Amino acid sequence: MKPLKLIFGVVVFLTCGLALADNQADKSVRRREVNSTQMLPQQFGGWELSGSPQTSTNPASADPVNAEVLKEYGFSDFASATYTRNDGRKLTLKAARFADASGAYGAFTFYKMPEMLIEKIGDQGASLNERVLFYRGNILIDAVFQRLSAMSAAELRELAGDLPLPPGNTGKLPGLPAYLPKQSYVKNSAKYVLGPATLEKVNSLLPVHFVDFSRGAEVVLGNYNASGGEATLILISYPTPQIANEYLRKIEAAQQPASQQPGSPPLLAGPIFKKRTGPILVVAAGPLSESEAKSLLASVNYDADVTWNENTYLSKKDNLANLLVNVILLCFIIIGFALVVGVAFGGIRILTKRLFPDRVFDRREDMEFISLHLADEGAEPANAKVSSSIKAI
Repeated sequence: MKPLKLIFGVVVFLTCGLALADNQADKSVRRREVNSTQMLPQQFGGWELSGSPQTSTNPASADPVNAEVLKEYGFSDFASATYTRNDGRKLTLKAARFADASGAYGAFTFYKMPEMLIEKIGDQGASLNERVLFYRGNILIDAVFQRLSAMSAAELRELAGDLPLPPGNTGKLPGLPAYLPKQSYVKNSAKYVLGPATLEKVNSLLPVHFVDFSRGAEVVLGNYNASGGEATLILISYPTPQIANEYLRKIEAAQQPASQQPGSPPLLAGPIFKKRTGPILVVAAGPLSESEAKSLLASVNYDADVTWNENTYLSKKDNLANLLVNVILLCFIIIGFALVVGVAFGGIRILTKRLFPDRVFDRREDMEFISLHLADEGAEPANAKVSSSIKAI
Protein backbone atom coordinates (compact mmCIF):
# COMPACT_ATOMS: atom_id res chain seq x y z
CA MET A 1 0.00 0.00 0.00
CA LYS A 2 2.87 2.36 0.72
CA PRO A 3 4.07 2.48 -2.94
CA LEU A 4 0.52 3.28 -4.09
CA LYS A 5 0.27 6.10 -1.57
CA LEU A 6 3.63 7.40 -2.73
CA ILE A 7 2.57 7.35 -6.39
CA PHE A 8 -0.72 9.07 -5.56
CA GLY A 9 1.11 11.78 -3.63
CA VAL A 10 3.55 12.40 -6.49
CA VAL A 11 0.69 12.59 -9.02
CA VAL A 12 -1.10 15.19 -6.88
CA PHE A 13 2.16 17.11 -6.52
CA LEU A 14 2.78 17.10 -10.29
CA THR A 15 -0.80 18.17 -11.05
CA CYS A 16 -0.56 21.08 -8.61
CA GLY A 17 2.83 21.98 -10.07
CA LEU A 18 1.46 22.10 -13.62
CA ALA A 19 -1.49 24.23 -12.52
CA LEU A 20 0.83 26.61 -10.67
CA ALA A 21 3.18 26.86 -13.65
CA ASP A 22 0.24 27.54 -15.97
CA ASN A 23 -1.02 30.24 -13.61
CA GLN A 24 2.42 31.85 -13.49
CA ALA A 25 2.62 31.78 -17.28
CA ASP A 26 -0.78 33.45 -17.50
CA LYS A 27 0.39 36.14 -15.07
CA SER A 28 3.49 36.71 -17.15
CA VAL A 29 1.28 37.12 -20.25
CA ARG A 30 -0.79 39.70 -18.39
CA ARG A 31 2.39 41.50 -17.34
CA ARG A 32 3.49 41.62 -20.97
CA GLU A 33 0.09 43.04 -21.91
CA VAL A 34 0.50 45.75 -19.24
CA ASN A 35 4.01 46.53 -20.53
CA SER A 36 2.60 46.89 -24.04
CA THR A 37 0.47 49.83 -22.97
CA GLN A 38 3.16 52.17 -24.30
CA MET A 39 1.86 52.98 -27.77
CA LEU A 40 4.77 54.83 -29.38
CA PRO A 41 8.18 53.14 -29.73
CA GLN A 42 11.54 54.68 -28.91
CA GLN A 43 12.67 54.45 -32.53
CA PHE A 44 11.51 53.25 -35.94
CA GLY A 45 12.67 53.64 -39.53
CA GLY A 46 15.58 55.88 -38.58
CA TRP A 47 13.47 58.18 -36.39
CA GLU A 48 14.49 58.69 -32.75
CA LEU A 49 12.17 59.79 -29.96
CA SER A 50 12.96 63.30 -28.75
CA GLY A 51 12.10 63.71 -25.08
CA SER A 52 9.30 61.80 -23.40
CA PRO A 53 5.86 61.18 -24.90
CA GLN A 54 2.97 63.18 -23.49
CA THR A 55 0.21 60.85 -22.34
CA SER A 56 -3.33 61.35 -21.09
CA THR A 57 -6.58 59.50 -20.54
CA ASN A 58 -8.65 62.64 -21.15
CA PRO A 59 -10.13 62.80 -24.68
CA ALA A 60 -9.97 66.59 -24.53
CA SER A 61 -6.17 66.28 -24.61
CA ALA A 62 -6.41 64.54 -27.96
CA ASP A 63 -9.08 66.79 -29.48
CA PRO A 64 -10.71 69.50 -27.34
CA VAL A 65 -13.36 70.21 -29.99
CA ASN A 66 -14.43 66.60 -30.56
CA ALA A 67 -13.87 65.10 -27.11
CA GLU A 68 -17.45 63.80 -26.94
CA VAL A 69 -17.02 62.12 -30.31
CA LEU A 70 -13.91 60.30 -29.09
CA LYS A 71 -15.83 59.12 -26.01
CA GLU A 72 -18.52 57.59 -28.23
CA TYR A 73 -15.86 55.70 -30.16
CA GLY A 74 -14.54 54.20 -26.91
CA PHE A 75 -11.50 56.42 -26.34
CA SER A 76 -9.02 54.88 -23.90
CA ASP A 77 -5.82 56.94 -23.82
CA PHE A 78 -3.70 59.32 -25.86
CA ALA A 79 0.00 59.85 -26.51
CA SER A 80 1.90 62.46 -28.51
CA ALA A 81 5.63 62.67 -29.24
CA THR A 82 8.19 64.33 -31.48
CA TYR A 83 10.76 62.33 -33.45
CA THR A 84 13.93 63.54 -35.14
CA ARG A 85 16.41 62.22 -37.73
CA ASN A 86 20.10 62.79 -38.29
CA ASP A 87 19.35 65.22 -41.13
CA GLY A 88 17.43 67.47 -38.72
CA ARG A 89 13.92 66.66 -39.92
CA LYS A 90 11.11 66.38 -37.39
CA LEU A 91 7.99 64.24 -37.20
CA THR A 92 5.07 64.79 -34.84
CA LEU A 93 2.95 61.79 -33.91
CA LYS A 94 -0.38 61.69 -32.13
CA ALA A 95 -1.77 58.30 -31.12
CA ALA A 96 -5.25 57.61 -29.76
CA ARG A 97 -6.17 54.19 -28.46
CA PHE A 98 -9.75 52.90 -28.34
CA ALA A 99 -11.51 49.97 -26.68
CA ASP A 100 -11.57 48.00 -29.94
CA ALA A 101 -10.79 48.23 -33.63
CA SER A 102 -14.31 49.50 -34.41
CA GLY A 103 -13.59 52.65 -32.42
CA ALA A 104 -10.28 53.27 -34.22
CA TYR A 105 -11.93 52.67 -37.59
CA GLY A 106 -14.80 55.03 -36.71
CA ALA A 107 -12.41 57.77 -35.61
CA PHE A 108 -10.40 57.27 -38.82
CA THR A 109 -13.53 57.80 -40.95
CA PHE A 110 -14.48 60.84 -38.84
CA TYR A 111 -11.13 62.62 -39.35
CA LYS A 112 -10.56 61.47 -42.93
CA MET A 113 -11.22 64.25 -45.44
CA PRO A 114 -12.60 63.79 -48.98
CA GLU A 115 -9.49 65.32 -50.59
CA MET A 116 -7.12 62.82 -48.95
CA LEU A 117 -5.31 60.16 -50.95
CA ILE A 118 -5.60 56.46 -50.04
CA GLU A 119 -2.40 55.01 -48.55
CA LYS A 120 -1.49 51.37 -47.81
CA ILE A 121 -0.35 51.95 -44.25
CA GLY A 122 -1.61 49.93 -41.30
CA ASP A 123 -5.13 48.61 -41.73
CA GLN A 124 -6.19 51.74 -43.66
CA GLY A 125 -4.44 55.02 -44.34
CA ALA A 126 -4.92 58.40 -46.02
CA SER A 127 -2.64 61.36 -46.66
CA LEU A 128 -2.83 65.04 -47.51
CA ASN A 129 0.43 66.89 -48.14
CA GLU A 130 2.66 66.32 -45.05
CA ARG A 131 -0.13 64.78 -42.95
CA VAL A 132 -0.76 61.04 -42.86
CA LEU A 133 -3.66 59.45 -41.01
CA PHE A 134 -3.86 55.69 -40.45
CA TYR A 135 -4.98 53.11 -37.94
CA ARG A 136 -3.90 49.61 -37.01
CA GLY A 137 -5.91 47.48 -34.62
CA ASN A 138 -7.41 49.79 -32.00
CA ILE A 139 -4.84 52.63 -32.38
CA LEU A 140 -5.29 55.70 -34.60
CA ILE A 141 -2.13 57.57 -35.66
CA ASP A 142 -2.00 61.17 -36.92
CA ALA A 143 1.49 61.87 -38.33
CA VAL A 144 2.72 65.28 -39.52
CA PHE A 145 6.10 65.41 -41.29
CA GLN A 146 8.23 68.53 -41.40
CA ARG A 147 9.30 67.43 -44.86
CA LEU A 148 8.27 64.32 -46.79
CA SER A 149 10.68 61.93 -48.47
CA ALA A 150 10.36 58.93 -50.78
CA MET A 151 10.65 56.63 -47.74
CA SER A 152 8.09 58.35 -45.50
CA ALA A 153 5.34 55.81 -46.24
CA ALA A 154 7.71 52.87 -45.66
CA GLU A 155 8.79 54.39 -42.34
CA LEU A 156 5.19 54.66 -41.19
CA ARG A 157 4.56 51.05 -42.24
CA GLU A 158 7.39 50.05 -39.93
CA LEU A 159 5.78 52.11 -37.17
CA ALA A 160 2.44 50.36 -37.81
CA GLY A 161 4.17 47.00 -37.37
CA ASP A 162 5.50 48.10 -33.96
CA LEU A 163 2.10 49.12 -32.58
CA PRO A 164 0.60 46.77 -29.96
CA LEU A 165 -2.40 44.81 -31.24
CA PRO A 166 -5.67 44.46 -29.30
CA PRO A 167 -6.39 41.09 -27.67
CA GLY A 168 -9.01 38.58 -28.85
CA ASN A 169 -11.96 39.71 -30.93
CA THR A 170 -11.49 43.39 -30.05
CA GLY A 171 -9.39 43.60 -33.21
CA LYS A 172 -12.36 42.71 -35.42
CA LEU A 173 -13.68 45.47 -37.70
CA PRO A 174 -17.42 46.19 -38.03
CA GLY A 175 -19.28 44.51 -40.86
CA LEU A 176 -21.86 47.24 -41.52
CA PRO A 177 -19.67 49.45 -43.80
CA ALA A 178 -19.39 46.55 -46.25
CA TYR A 179 -23.08 47.06 -47.14
CA LEU A 180 -22.42 50.49 -48.67
CA PRO A 181 -22.84 50.21 -52.47
CA LYS A 182 -19.76 50.89 -54.60
CA GLN A 183 -21.54 52.39 -57.59
CA SER A 184 -21.60 56.24 -57.67
CA TYR A 185 -19.89 56.34 -54.25
CA VAL A 186 -18.09 59.60 -53.43
CA LYS A 187 -14.51 58.83 -52.35
CA ASN A 188 -13.68 59.15 -48.63
CA SER A 189 -17.26 60.08 -47.71
CA ALA A 190 -18.07 57.00 -45.57
CA LYS A 191 -18.51 57.73 -41.86
CA TYR A 192 -18.98 55.11 -39.17
CA VAL A 193 -20.98 56.45 -36.22
CA LEU A 194 -21.52 55.06 -32.72
CA GLY A 195 -23.21 57.95 -30.91
CA PRO A 196 -25.52 60.98 -31.23
CA ALA A 197 -22.77 63.59 -30.94
CA THR A 198 -20.93 62.08 -33.90
CA LEU A 199 -24.13 61.80 -35.92
CA GLU A 200 -24.75 65.53 -35.52
CA LYS A 201 -21.16 66.34 -36.50
CA VAL A 202 -21.27 64.42 -39.79
CA ASN A 203 -24.47 66.12 -41.04
CA SER A 204 -26.42 62.96 -41.68
CA LEU A 205 -29.65 64.77 -42.74
CA LEU A 206 -31.43 62.37 -40.37
CA PRO A 207 -32.34 63.87 -36.97
CA VAL A 208 -30.68 62.17 -34.00
CA HIS A 209 -33.97 61.22 -32.33
CA PHE A 210 -34.69 58.76 -35.16
CA VAL A 211 -31.65 56.68 -34.16
CA ASP A 212 -31.60 55.10 -30.71
CA PHE A 213 -27.97 54.38 -29.85
CA SER A 214 -29.01 53.23 -26.38
CA ARG A 215 -30.52 50.12 -28.02
CA GLY A 216 -27.26 49.07 -29.66
CA ALA A 217 -27.57 50.97 -32.94
CA GLU A 218 -24.59 51.57 -35.18
CA VAL A 219 -24.65 53.83 -38.25
CA VAL A 220 -22.65 54.12 -41.43
CA LEU A 221 -23.35 56.72 -44.09
CA GLY A 222 -21.85 57.72 -47.40
CA ASN A 223 -22.39 60.22 -50.15
CA TYR A 224 -23.43 59.26 -53.69
CA ASN A 225 -23.50 61.13 -56.94
CA ALA A 226 -27.04 61.76 -58.23
CA SER A 227 -28.53 63.77 -61.06
CA GLY A 228 -29.34 66.65 -58.72
CA GLY A 229 -26.05 66.61 -56.75
CA GLU A 230 -24.73 64.56 -53.85
CA ALA A 231 -27.19 62.40 -51.94
CA THR A 232 -26.66 60.62 -48.64
CA LEU A 233 -27.27 56.94 -47.93
CA ILE A 234 -27.63 56.03 -44.25
CA LEU A 235 -27.50 52.47 -42.91
CA ILE A 236 -28.70 51.94 -39.34
CA SER A 237 -28.07 48.51 -37.85
CA TYR A 238 -30.01 47.32 -34.79
CA PRO A 239 -29.59 44.09 -32.81
CA THR A 240 -32.90 42.67 -34.10
CA PRO A 241 -35.21 43.18 -37.11
CA GLN A 242 -38.06 44.03 -34.72
CA ILE A 243 -36.23 47.12 -33.42
CA ALA A 244 -35.36 48.18 -36.96
CA ASN A 245 -39.00 47.84 -38.01
CA GLU A 246 -40.09 49.93 -35.02
CA TYR A 247 -37.90 52.87 -36.07
CA LEU A 248 -38.92 52.47 -39.69
CA ARG A 249 -42.52 53.09 -38.61
CA LYS A 250 -41.39 56.17 -36.67
CA ILE A 251 -39.76 57.64 -39.76
CA GLU A 252 -42.84 56.87 -41.85
CA ALA A 253 -45.07 58.53 -39.26
CA ALA A 254 -42.82 61.60 -39.18
CA GLN A 255 -43.26 62.07 -42.92
CA GLN A 256 -46.99 62.57 -42.42
CA PRO A 257 -47.72 66.28 -41.73
CA ALA A 258 -50.83 65.38 -39.75
CA SER A 259 -48.66 63.57 -37.18
CA GLN A 260 -46.87 66.77 -36.13
CA GLN A 261 -47.78 67.62 -32.55
CA PRO A 262 -46.85 70.74 -30.56
CA GLY A 263 -43.51 70.24 -28.85
CA SER A 264 -42.68 67.10 -30.84
CA PRO A 265 -39.37 66.70 -32.73
CA PRO A 266 -39.20 68.41 -36.14
CA LEU A 267 -40.29 66.57 -39.24
CA LEU A 268 -37.82 65.19 -41.74
CA ALA A 269 -36.72 67.83 -44.22
CA GLY A 270 -36.82 67.02 -47.92
CA PRO A 271 -37.61 63.73 -49.62
CA ILE A 272 -36.73 60.62 -47.64
CA PHE A 273 -36.65 57.12 -49.11
CA LYS A 274 -36.36 54.16 -46.80
CA LYS A 275 -36.62 50.40 -46.45
CA ARG A 276 -35.71 47.66 -44.02
CA THR A 277 -33.60 44.62 -44.82
CA GLY A 278 -33.15 42.30 -41.87
CA PRO A 279 -31.97 44.34 -38.86
CA ILE A 280 -30.67 47.14 -41.13
CA LEU A 281 -32.71 50.27 -41.74
CA VAL A 282 -31.76 51.94 -45.06
CA VAL A 283 -32.50 55.64 -45.57
CA ALA A 284 -31.66 57.70 -48.66
CA ALA A 285 -31.92 61.48 -48.54
CA GLY A 286 -30.96 64.39 -50.77
CA PRO A 287 -31.51 65.39 -54.40
CA LEU A 288 -32.58 61.96 -55.60
CA SER A 289 -35.16 61.04 -58.20
CA GLU A 290 -37.51 58.23 -57.33
CA SER A 291 -35.78 55.84 -59.74
CA GLU A 292 -32.34 56.71 -58.38
CA ALA A 293 -33.55 56.23 -54.81
CA LYS A 294 -35.09 52.84 -55.60
CA SER A 295 -31.89 51.71 -57.33
CA LEU A 296 -29.76 52.85 -54.40
CA LEU A 297 -32.02 51.17 -51.83
CA ALA A 298 -32.19 47.96 -53.86
CA SER A 299 -28.38 47.65 -53.79
CA VAL A 300 -28.43 47.13 -50.01
CA ASN A 301 -29.55 43.66 -48.94
CA TYR A 302 -28.84 42.04 -45.60
CA ASP A 303 -26.95 38.77 -45.76
CA ALA A 304 -27.38 36.76 -42.57
CA ASP A 305 -24.03 35.65 -41.23
CA VAL A 306 -23.60 33.93 -37.89
CA THR A 307 -20.69 35.49 -36.02
CA TRP A 308 -19.41 35.36 -32.48
CA ASN A 309 -18.50 38.89 -31.48
CA GLU A 310 -17.95 38.40 -27.77
CA ASN A 311 -14.56 37.95 -26.21
CA THR A 312 -13.53 34.28 -26.33
CA TYR A 313 -10.65 34.80 -23.90
CA LEU A 314 -8.22 32.67 -25.88
CA SER A 315 -5.43 33.08 -23.39
CA LYS A 316 -2.95 30.35 -22.59
CA LYS A 317 -4.94 29.44 -19.49
CA ASP A 318 -8.32 29.19 -21.25
CA ASN A 319 -7.17 27.55 -24.47
CA LEU A 320 -8.68 24.04 -24.80
CA ALA A 321 -5.82 22.82 -27.00
CA ASN A 322 -3.32 23.90 -24.35
CA LEU A 323 -5.34 21.97 -21.74
CA LEU A 324 -5.27 18.79 -23.86
CA VAL A 325 -1.51 19.10 -24.38
CA ASN A 326 -1.02 19.46 -20.62
CA VAL A 327 -3.21 16.41 -19.96
CA ILE A 328 -1.17 14.32 -22.43
CA LEU A 329 2.08 15.51 -20.88
CA LEU A 330 0.75 14.68 -17.42
CA CYS A 331 -0.15 11.14 -18.60
CA PHE A 332 3.37 10.61 -19.93
CA ILE A 333 4.84 11.92 -16.70
CA ILE A 334 2.68 9.57 -14.60
CA ILE A 335 3.56 6.56 -16.81
CA GLY A 336 7.25 7.40 -16.67
CA PHE A 337 7.14 7.89 -12.94
CA ALA A 338 5.28 4.57 -12.46
CA LEU A 339 7.94 2.76 -14.51
CA VAL A 340 10.75 4.34 -12.54
CA VAL A 341 9.09 3.52 -9.20
CA GLY A 342 8.37 -0.07 -10.32
CA VAL A 343 11.94 -0.68 -11.48
CA ALA A 344 13.33 0.95 -8.35
CA PHE A 345 11.09 -1.09 -6.05
CA GLY A 346 11.98 -4.37 -7.78
CA GLY A 347 15.69 -3.54 -7.84
CA ILE A 348 15.73 -2.64 -4.16
CA ARG A 349 14.00 -5.96 -3.32
CA ILE A 350 16.48 -8.00 -5.33
CA LEU A 351 19.45 -6.14 -3.88
CA THR A 352 18.14 -6.57 -0.35
CA LYS A 353 17.64 -10.32 -0.84
CA ARG A 354 21.22 -10.68 -2.03
CA LEU A 355 22.75 -8.60 0.74
CA PHE A 356 20.50 -9.90 3.52
CA PRO A 357 19.24 -13.36 2.52
CA ASP A 358 16.31 -14.66 4.57
CA ARG A 359 16.49 -11.62 6.88
CA VAL A 360 14.20 -9.04 5.27
CA PHE A 361 12.28 -10.92 2.58
CA ASP A 362 11.33 -14.66 2.40
CA ARG A 363 11.90 -15.25 6.14
CA ARG A 364 10.87 -18.71 7.43
CA GLU A 365 8.41 -17.36 9.99
CA ASP A 366 6.76 -15.31 7.23
CA MET A 367 6.57 -18.33 4.90
CA GLU A 368 4.84 -20.81 7.31
CA PHE A 369 1.23 -21.68 6.53
CA ILE A 370 -1.39 -24.21 7.61
CA SER A 371 -1.29 -27.52 5.67
CA LEU A 372 -4.19 -30.00 5.55
CA HIS A 373 -2.06 -33.00 4.36
CA LEU A 374 -4.93 -34.44 2.34
CA ALA A 375 -2.67 -36.99 0.61
CA ASP A 376 -1.43 -38.59 3.84
CA GLU A 377 -2.82 -42.04 4.99
CA GLY A 378 -4.60 -41.72 8.26
CA ALA A 379 -6.50 -44.00 10.66
CA GLU A 380 -9.79 -45.36 9.56
CA PRO A 381 -12.91 -43.77 11.00
CA ALA A 382 -14.49 -45.34 14.04
CA ASN A 383 -17.54 -46.54 12.10
CA ALA A 384 -15.57 -47.90 9.14
CA LYS A 385 -16.57 -51.57 9.97
CA VAL A 386 -20.24 -50.82 10.41
CA SER A 387 -22.45 -52.31 7.71
CA SER A 388 -24.02 -50.12 5.08
CA SER A 389 -27.49 -50.99 6.28
CA ILE A 390 -26.76 -49.59 9.71
CA LYS A 391 -25.28 -46.45 8.13
CA ALA A 392 -28.41 -45.91 6.19
CA ILE A 393 -30.61 -45.81 9.33
